[in-house]
Parts: sequence; structure tokens; C-alpha cells
Amino acid sequence: MTNSLADGRVYDLLVVGGGPAGAATAYWAATHGLDTLVVERKEFPRDKTCGDGLTPRAVHQLEEMGLGSRLEKYHRFDGLRAIAHGRTLEMAWPDHPTYPAYGYVVRRCDLDTFVADHAVGAGATLLQGTEAVRPIDPPSGSPDGAIGGALLLDKASGTEHQLRARHVVVADGANSRFGRTLGTERDRAYPMGMAIRGYFESPLHDDPWIESSLDVRDRHGNAMPGYGWIFPVGNGTINVGIGLLSTFRDYKDINTSHMFEEFARTLPEHWQIDPTRPIAPPTGGRLPMAGSVGPKAGPNWLVVGDAAGAVNPFNGEGIDYAYETGRLAASLITEATARNDDALLSRYPDLLDEEYGLYFKVARLFSKVIGNPTLVRELTRVGMRSRPLMEWALRIMANLLRDEERGTAEAAYSAIAGVVRLVPDRLVDA
Repeated sequence: MTNSLADGRVYDLLVVGGGPAGAATAYWAATHGLDTLVVERKEFPRDKTCGDGLTPRAVHQLEEMGLGSRLEKYHRFDGLRAIAHGRTLEMAWPDHPTYPAYGYVVRRCDLDTFVADHAVGAGATLLQGTEAVRPIDPPSGSPDGAIGGALLLDKASGTEHQLRARHVVVADGANSRFGRTLGTERDRAYPMGMAIRGYFESPLHDDPWIESSLDVRDRHGNAMPGYGWIFPVGNGTINVGIGLLSTFRDYKDINTSHMFEEFARTLPEHWQIDPTRPIAPPTGGRLPMAGSVGPKAGPNWLVVGDAAGAVNPFNGEGIDYAYETGRLAASLITEATARNDDALLSRYPDLLDEEYGLYFKVARLFSKVIGNPTLVRELTRVGMRSRPLMEWALRIMANLLRDEERGTAEAAYSAIAGVVRLVPDRLVDA
């Protein structure tokens, strides 16, 4: 990795952020021949609040980048173990013509480092410890809303300089400081996710299943609208966490630290953890979901990954969508560069809608229903009695439907919309 920069150079592409979305954008742009520079505010390796689980969609994208052999060094898992209401179901990942039937658990301090390094190997330049503070003015005659690059701040020295680029991709995460300078904001009608995680030592660190607890309760025994996870890391530890949705009426009053402590205390005995001794203090964060951030495109810039709210409300997963949106952005910018026609970038929101629009719409409706803890409890109680139903739920929640099942997705949308209409407001809001 490098921190060098040639003064006065105009790059084809500036990528703001070196996480999954930014690294994927940079890799694909560099392989397409674009002169690409990535700025990352922190220094690799750096940690990130995350479950560390890579589902088949994410694994597919990493394999497409040529990183399949690198993943094999980490813990592979075969599917999901769901636990609720005294029942346990172990479900393998479904067969799919595109996605593999396996996932990996890779700590983000490792994952983000080697993917960013891979982008550098493809030809991208990486500046670490460097923050893109704000956009700079474009050349005269540029269309309204275009930007000329970014003012960069070297965090170590405190020096600033201008970096000029023909195109910019915003990939600086859920809190996207650079995005806000461009006017991006979250639609507050959409769900927001909240999560907290920590690591514990466990003899089951190499268990072949990731585990999800679908009956999460607070320290008073009240059901909560979310789920808990236990992901074996394969290095002597497990990643333990809780995810919740903002559709819950008392969302803002939740003490996530207390919930984490209670969840750790009530973990199934087979994990054999000491709930009072996490390896380090747990960390948490909030995530915009379901494509809730916009605008996603300007005259010569695009927004990808968490910065665009590209997070699945069903399960809080964002890494796969980060890789996918980054790849799409790189492809569009490559085409726009080749044709000298930045108007092509305006297709980006429509392409996102084609790929995720229906799915995220279903997820948003579903999040309204599960915002009621009583409904959550009943839905999981019914689901855990039927393996076929839960396997179908896994396919939907992990977004692993086949192309021929698109019609079924339409039906799922209609069914969930019907449920939302039928549920009395007094229950949804209770």
C-alpha cells in the first residue's frame, strides 16, 4: 500500500473511503484501466463494528475479484442454525446457480485490509490516514452539481492539498461526512438499524454453523424486535451481537449495552463462554437501510455501499451490497469515461432500483410488522415449527432467490403488504 501522491495530477476516479464499497469500486475501476485513487481516513488494519459474516452473495463478489483462495484461510460455514422458543433448526445455504452454498467469517480488520491491498495490486493508489474533507470546484463550464475532486487532509501532518479527479465515488460509510457535503441525507421514513457486538473465547470457535437467536429479550424478559447472532471466527473466538430495527416504538430508549450483557448471559450452554469476560468492550453503531440515502448520483459522482443506505433490513447485511454497488459504479464510470459522456451516470439510481427496489420494498414493509414484539414472537413461533417455511425465509432474508423465483418475490411483496394493511395500527404501534 502507498501513501504517495503526484501533485497536479488529475485522476480518472477518486474514491472516498477504503472499506468494502470503496475497495471494490477501486479494484474494478483499476482493472478497467481507470487511473484510480482511494482515500481512507484511518490506517489499515483497522477494526469495524460488524458481525464479520460473509454470506454467499458477498463470497461470490470476493471470488469474482480473484480472492477465493485468500478466503480459504478463514473459517468457512455451511449455513444457519436458528434458535427460538425452545426449538433449533440447522439450515444449509440454498442451492443457487450463481452464489456458492457456503460463507466465511472474516474479521473486518483482516477483510478490509486485504481487499484494499488487492485494489492496489490491480493498479489503484491508496492514501491512508487521509480524509476527504469537502468537494472542490470543478473546471469552468462543468454542469451544476459537478465537483472537481476533494480537499484532502493528511491526519498525521495536518496539511491539506487538493486532489483533482474527473469522477468521484462516495464510499465513506454509514455516517458519510463527504456525502453530506454533497447534500445526501437519509429518508427518515425508512428503517434504521442498530447493532452492538463483542468477542468471547469459545471452544466452538470453528462450529460449521452461524447461529441466530430469533427470540431476543431485554433484562426484564420483554421480547425485542430484532435478533441475536453468534458467528464462530475460527481463531478461538466467537462474534456475539444483537441487531434491532428503529420501527420499534421504544427504539430510542433501548440501552444496547444492557441488552448485549443480557444476551451474552443467556447464550446457549454449548458455546461455553464466560459472559462477564468479553475479549474487549463491545462496540456498536447505526446503519441506514433499504437504500434510504439520496441522492445517489450527481453529474460526475455516485454514492455506494453504506453511504447510500445499501443495507438489507431483513438481516442487517451490508458487505455484499457494498461490493455489488461498488462494482456497478465502477462499470458505469468506465463506460462514461470511454464515451466521454457523464450523462450515463444518471442511470445509476434506476439500475439500483432494478436490482434491489422490489426486495428493499418488501423488507421495509416487513420491518414495520416486526417492529411489534408480540408479532415477532408469534411469527417466529409459527416459523420454527416448519422447516420448509424457515428454509424459504432464509432464502428471502439472505436475498438468494433464483431468477425464476422473481414472480414469487412479487407474491411475497403482495402478501406482506396485505399483512401490513390487516394489522391494526394499535398493534403495530403498541
